[in-house]
Amino acid sequence: MVVRIVPVIMSGGSGTRLWPLSRAAHPKQLHPLVTELSMVQETARRVAATSKDFEFEPPIIVLNECQYERARTQLDELGCAPSCYVVEPVGRNTAPVAAVAAELVRRDLGDDVLILLLPADHHIRDIDGFHQAIAHGAALAAQGQLVTFGIEPDAPETGYGYIRRGAPVLSGFHVRTFTEKPDAETAADFLASGEYYWNAGIFLFGAGALIRELDAHCAEVARCSRAAVDHAAMDGTKLTLDAAAFGACPSISFDYAVMEKTSQAVVVPADIGWSDVGSWDALWAISDKDENGNASRGNVSIHASENSFVISNGAKVAIHGVKDLIIVATGDAVLVVHRDDAQSVKKIVDALKDGGHHDLL
Repeated sequence: MVVRIVPVIMSGGSGTRLWPLSRAAHPKQLHPLVTELSMVQETARRVAATSKDFEFEPPIIVLNECQYERARTQLDELGCAPSCYVVEPVGRNTAPVAAVAAELVRRDLGDDVLILLLPADHHIRDIDGFHQAIAHGAALAAQGQLVTFGIEPDAPETGYGYIRRGAPVLSGFHVRTFTEKPDAETAADFLASGEYYWNAGIFLFGAGALIRELDAHCAEVARCSRAAVDHAAMDGTKLTLDAAAFGACPSISFDYAVMEKTSQAVVVPADIGWSDVGSWDALWAISDKDENGNASRGNVSIHASENSFVISNGAKVAIHGVKDLIIVATGDAVLVVHRDDAQSVKKIVDALKDGGHHDLL
C-alpha cells in the first residue's frame, strides 16, 4: 500500500534577517531568492513530485492574512493548488501550526495519514535525496515515531539547533538530546564528536500519533488549536482559524513543546544540500558567484571587490574596492553590513520597530 503524505508548508514568518527585502506583507518566502521561482513556489513544487515509495497529497499552506493573496497568486501560477490555505489570525510559533495540521488531516483523511511539516523558506538542492530521506522517515513514522531530519554539519555553526543521535533504528537513530544554538566552543565540540546533526526544522509524523503526543505533553496547545479549528471560518479553500481560540494558544515551538519531551523522537540523516537561507550571508553562500566571490541581483555594477553580495531592485548600485559586504537596496531603504555580522540585521529591524518605523517593516 502506498504511503500517503500531506505536506504542511509553514509560510507565516516575516524573515526579519533578510530585511529590507523581506517585509511582513512580502516576506522572504514570497521572493525569488535562489531561482526564478519564489521560495514558497519552490517548496510547493518540491512536494508535488511523485515517488514509488509514497504519494504526496495536495499541500496545506499556513500563513497570515496579509500574505494570503500574494501566496495564492504565486501558487496558482505554478499550478500547485493547495487543498487548503490556513490563515493564522495571530502568529503562535510552530507547535500550534503542527496541532492545527494534525487536527485537519485526522478529520479529513484519518489518523494514519502522515504529515510532512516543513518551512516555506528553506533551500534544498538535492530533490532526489530529499525524497529518499522522506521515504526512510516514512517507514519510521508509520510505526508511530516522530521523525526529524538531521543535516550533517560541516562547520561549527552557532545559528542552528543541534540533534545528538542515539541508538540506530531502521534508517535513522533515536534522539538523545536537542541543543538550541550553542556557543562557538560547544558547536566546535559537537562537530568534532561526529554525533550531532543540524536541526533542519522538517518533521514527519502520523496525524493520530502527533495528537496523542500533543495531548500528553502540551495539552493547552492541543486544546486551543482544536477549538480554533472547530470554530474556523471556511471560504472556498481559505480556512481562517478562530481568533479567540488561536490567540489563547501558547506561543511555543514544536521542538520545545513536543520533540524534546516525547520518547518517540527519531532523526533521519538527510544529505540534501540544505540551507535555511536565514541570513544574507547564508544566501550569499548558496548563490552563483563571479571569479572574485561576488554575487549580485538587479541593477548592480561590481569593480575591484571581493566576496560581497549586492542586490538592488531599483536604483543603480555600484561598488569599488570593498570586500565581505552585504548591500541591499530597495525603493525605501538601503542596508550595508559586513558579511560576518549578517545575523545583526534582526537588531536593525527591532530598532526600527521600537522607533515606530512600521512603514519599513
